[in-house]
Amino acid sequence: MARTTSYKRPKNTKKTLLQMFSYLGRHKKIMAAIAVLVAVSALANIYGTYLLKPVINTYVLQKDVPGLIRMILFMGVMYAVGALACFGYNQLMVRTSQTVVKEIRADLFSHVQKLPLKYFDAHTHGELMSRFTNDVDTISEALNNSFAMLIQSFITVSGTIIMLLVLDARLSLIVFFFLFLMVLYIRHNGKLSKKYFSEQQAHLGSINGFVEEMVAGQKVEKVFNHEPQDFEEFCRRNEALREASTKALTYSGMTVPTVVALSYVNYAVSACVGGLFALSGLTDLGTLASYLVYVRQSAMPMNQFTQQINFLLVALASAERIFEMMNEEPEEDEGTVTLCNARKKEDGTLEECEEYCGLFAWKVPYLSETPGHIPAKQELRDAQGVTYSLVPLKGDVRFHDVVFGYVPEKTILNGISLYAKPGQKIAFVGSTGAGKTTIINLINRFYEISGGTILYDGINIRDMKKDDLRRSLSMVIQDTHLFTGTISDNIRYGRLYASEEDVREAAKIANADSFIRRLPKGYDTMLEGDGANLSQGQRQLLAIARAAISRPPVLILDEATSSIDTRTEKLIEQGMDALMDGRTVFVIAHRLSTVRNSKAIMVLEKGTIIERGSHEELLEQKGRYYQLYTGQFELE
Repeated sequence: MARTTSYKRPKNTKKTLLQMFSYLGRHKKIMAAIAVLVAVSALANIYGTYLLKPVINTYVLQKDVPGLIRMILFMGVMYAVGALACFGYNQLMVRTSQTVVKEIRADLFSHVQKLPLKYFDAHTHGELMSRFTNDVDTISEALNNSFAMLIQSFITVSGTIIMLLVLDARLSLIVFFFLFLMVLYIRHNGKLSKKYFSEQQAHLGSINGFVEEMVAGQKVEKVFNHEPQDFEEFCRRNEALREASTKALTYSGMTVPTVVALSYVNYAVSACVGGLFALSGLTDLGTLASYLVYVRQSAMPMNQFTQQINFLLVALASAERIFEMMNEEPEEDEGTVTLCNARKKEDGTLEECEEYCGLFAWKVPYLSETPGHIPAKQELRDAQGVTYSLVPLKGDVRFHDVVFGYVPEKTILNGISLYAKPGQKIAFVGSTGAGKTTIINLINRFYEISGGTILYDGINIRDMKKDDLRRSLSMVIQDTHLFTGTISDNIRYGRLYASEEDVREAAKIANADSFIRRLPKGYDTMLEGDGANLSQGQRQLLAIARAAISRPPVLILDEATSSIDTRTEKLIEQGMDALMDGRTVFVIAHRLSTVRNSKAIMVLEKGTIIERGSHEELLEQKGRYYQLYTGQFELE
C-alpha cells in the first residue's frame, strides 16, 4: 500500500472504469468464472469457521466420535474445494490480466502511430514512454493481485461481520469498536505516508534526471573537471531522497504492526468478555470458539480490503492516463487519392500494375477532383465500379499563398508562394526560425495549413491519403535516427522488400559502401543504441542510402550533410546526381556550398521569401544571400 499511495488518484473514476470494463468485458465469461471461484474460496473459509460451533457443541461435548470424524472429513473436503477454487482463480486471473494488458498495450501503440506530430511536440518522450512502462505495469499488477483479492476481502469482511452478528450481537459491539479504530488509523496513516511518498517520488525523479544528464554528458564533465561538484550535487539530492524515503517507510511500515496489535487487543477483550458470558450462561462454548476465530480473522481482510482499494485507485489513475492518450484525436485523413505502381502501354496511356514497373501514378477518383486538377482523358473503372484516372507522379510541387502557424497566435509562414518543377533542385536558406523546415513539414502534411493551397502534380495534397503522399517523398534530416538491427535492415527501412543488390546499390549512391565493407561483418553489422558504434557522418550516410533505396520522386534534404566533411560531401553530391535525376529535390542548408547548383534558391526571413533566384542571380542582386555568401552576414 505504501509504495502506491504516492501516485495521484483518477480525476474521472466513472469514465475510466467504463473504459476499463470495456476491456474486461471482452473476457466476461472468464471474469464471471473468476468471481464465482473467489466467492467459493471465501465462503468456504467463512463457513468452515462457523462449523466449529456444531463440532464442539454437538460432537465434542457429546463425545460423538463417529459424528466428529464425519464432520472433520466434511470440513476437510470443504477446505480442499476452497483451496482448489483459490488455485483456479489465481491461474485464470494471471492469464486474463496479461491478455488484457497485451490488448491495452497494442491499442495504445496502434493509436500513438495515428496521432499528429503536434501531440508529440506538446509532450516529452519520457512522459509518453511512462504510459507504456509505468502505467501499463501498474494496471498489470492491480489486475494480477488486487481484482480477485478485493472481491475475496469484501466477501470475507461482509461474511465475517454477518456471522459475528449471528453468533453474538452483544460481543460484536467490541469488535466493531476496534474495527472503527483500525479504519481511523489506516486513513490517518495513509494520508501521512502519501505526503512523504509524494516527496520521495519528486526527489527520485530529480536524482534520476540528474544521473541521466551526467551519463549523457560524461565527455563534457571530464573535459571541464566537474566530477567533484557533480558528486557533491548528487550527494545532496541523494540525502534528500533518503530523508523522504525514511519518513515514508516509517509511517507506511507502522500500518500492519498497529493493525495487528489492535487485533490482538480486540481478541483478548473479546475472549475475556466471551468467557464471562459463557460462565454466566449467556452463550455456549461452541459459539464462543467459533466467534473468537472470526474475531481473530476480522483484522486481516479489513487491512487487505483497504490496501486493495488503494491499489485499484492507483491502477485507475494509470489507466486514466493511458485512456487520455487513446482518446486523443488521431491525425485527420480525408484524402481519397492514392498512389499506385503504373506502367506505360504501347499507346502511351497508363495502367495500374501490382509490381514496381519504374513508374508511380496518382489514382484519382472523379468524386475527389479539386480545383486546379485536370484529370487525364483516359477513364478507368475499378472493381467497385468507381471511375478514376491515373495521373503520373512527376514531383511538381506548388505553394499558393500558404499561411501557417504552429499556434493560432503566431504565424510562421506569411503567404508563401513557390513552385518546384519535376527534376528541379530548390534550396532554402535563412536564419533559424525563418520557416525553412516548416515548409518541408507542410509538404509532408505533418501539419495542416491555415490558408492557401499546396498542389502536388496538380492535386491538392488535402485530397491525398497521407500514407500515399508520404510514400512519394523521401526525407533525410539532420537528426539521423537508426534502428536496432543490421546495416542492411536500416537501409532497407526505406523499402522493406528491397533485394540485397538494391541495398548495396543505394549504399554506393550515398558513398556508404566503402566504409560498410570495412566493418567486421559488413552489411550484417548490428547497430544498437541509435548507431552509437558509428560516427555521425557514417550515420548520415546510412540515412541517405535509406532515402535512395525508396526510389523517391521527391527528395527532401534537411541539413543532410551537416555532419559530413567537405570531401565526403562532394563525393555524396556526385552520387546523389544519379538519385536526383528526374526528381524534385528540396534542400535546406546552412553550408551555402551545398546549394550553389540549385535551380532556384529561396532566402527566407520571418516566414517570407525575401529573395529568390539562382546562385549567380542572387550574387548579382547583392542582397541578403550575397551578404551570407561573402560572410558579411551570418546565419543565426
